[in-house]
Amino acid sequence: MAFNIKYKKSIERDLGRLDKKEARRILDKIEKDLSERAETYPVLKGEFAGLRKMRVGDYRVIFTIIDSDVLVLSIGHRREIYKKSRVRQET
Repeated sequence: MAFNIKYKKSIERDLGRLDKKEARRILDKIEKDLSERAETYPVLKGEFAGLRKMRVGDYRVIFTIIDSDVLVLSIGHRREIYKKSRVRQET
């Protein structure tokens, strides 16, 4: 099943914090992998239950699947992405 990729407005800010090369690499992986097999990525537990994560090197892409759409909620470094305020604001 092919998914449509949608981004929250805050993703532009998340990508702006990254090096251009790294941002391009993450976007390419999102467009290629999430559109084809988003349902294969791990579901998060605890306070982030229901959301999914995709690993791209030291960065994580937090997303959710809504019908045939993938909504990308947040992109960030692995040491900061799971902080309460970071994802909570985004969702």
